[in-house]
Amino acid sequence: MTSGPPQTRSSRPPGLLRGLLPDTTPWRASREFRLLWASGCVSSLGSFLTYVAVPLQVKELTGSSFAVGLVGAFELVPLIVFGLWGGALADALDRRRLVLFSEGALGLLTGLLLINALLPHPVLWPVYAVAALVAAVDGLQRPALDSLTPRIVPHEQLTAAFALNSLYRNVGSVAGPALAGVIVALAGVQTAYALDVVSFAASLLLLARIRAVPPPTGAERPSVRAIATGLRYAWSRKDLLGTYAIDVCAMLFAFPVAVFPFLAADLHAGWALGLLYGAPAAGALLVSATGGWTSRIHRHGRMLVAAALGWGAAVTVAGLVGDIWLVLACLAAAGAADQISGTARATLWNQSIPDELRGRLAGVELLSYSVGPQLGQVRAGGTAALIGVRGSVWAGGAACVLGVAALAVALPALLAYDARTDPHTAAVREAAERAARLRAADGAGQPATA
Repeated sequence: MTSGPPQTRSSRPPGLLRGLLPDTTPWRASREFRLLWASGCVSSLGSFLTYVAVPLQVKELTGSSFAVGLVGAFELVPLIVFGLWGGALADALDRRRLVLFSEGALGLLTGLLLINALLPHPVLWPVYAVAALVAAVDGLQRPALDSLTPRIVPHEQLTAAFALNSLYRNVGSVAGPALAGVIVALAGVQTAYALDVVSFAASLLLLARIRAVPPPTGAERPSVRAIATGLRYAWSRKDLLGTYAIDVCAMLFAFPVAVFPFLAADLHAGWALGLLYGAPAAGALLVSATGGWTSRIHRHGRMLVAAALGWGAAVTVAGLVGDIWLVLACLAAAGAADQISGTARATLWNQSIPDELRGRLAGVELLSYSVGPQLGQVRAGGTAALIGVRGSVWAGGAACVLGVAALAVALPALLAYDARTDPHTAAVREAAERAARLRAADGAGQPATA
């Protein structure tokens, strides 16, 4: 791990490209971050295969948009319960070990989907059951995974680290759905599941090489009381509440992924299903590949609100136009806005939440960016059954714009956030610098001054 700001140098090239290309300093400086990043690359690509295969398999088994939307309903409760508990575990246990064990469990669950798909007559209920179990395990893993980065990357490099993580996720989001569309068309969903199992095995080998990341000194034992402590902290900070509320609003109303198979059919473009899944990620990839400018933003609340409004507006237009290429362009624009929004949220979270609460708050964050999409799938499928597929898309986008605007007015602390002057951010920065000095002194065998 790196020891702090004085020992690191920016690896961005000089000149005009410096303002656009991602800052690779975290990747170059931290062995642990490189391993975590590589594991995420492999796992992300495989997981997107299953992400596309599951709704397509449910569509083939039922022919119902509502049945596809129900996948999100089955995932919702486990995600809420285990997301909060996973946050408490992340603050009390070795975060690396928790990520490792849960990654293995996710691989086994994907294996169950493969077994069901290989049956002569696959059954619907195991797909729903495995979706619920995956949500539970993901709820245990994500807080530990999200709270690992602030422990292995210096404070001032967190925005760059998020951009690098977003880069592989967005590459996977583009390549995964496109590859899945080809694979399921030529070889069936069972092949997509099998490749995902292989990706989990490779990811486990990389995660096993990461050094232990023990909990902070004096960490609170996982309990309902510990979870309540994290929730009280989140409630006390209205800027954090604003990030959660806007993310839930945007995903609840303007996340039409569940109806993509039906949207492709409505536009007479069944060949474009993989492109519909990949278009938002293509837009996000463009931003993450040219997002060096995000490290110079300090008003992350305003950045978040503007991006969320852009997301809703782009989805609205996607539902109104009738040409598949215009729809894909709108979805790409939505993905670009979502990437900017995600950068703002992650930077605000990682820079201003103390390490001893980081796991529990990561659990709350998991609910904000995961519960919204799950409910959004149910909303999109249910609304499509009432007013049609395209009506479901544009109405949801319009509701997102109105909801985000109302939340921005109701929570002025979010718009006022400035990383240069925020007292919470200053306290976390000082704690990170103090910990870096202690690690450096410990490595040199010398006493450190606090």
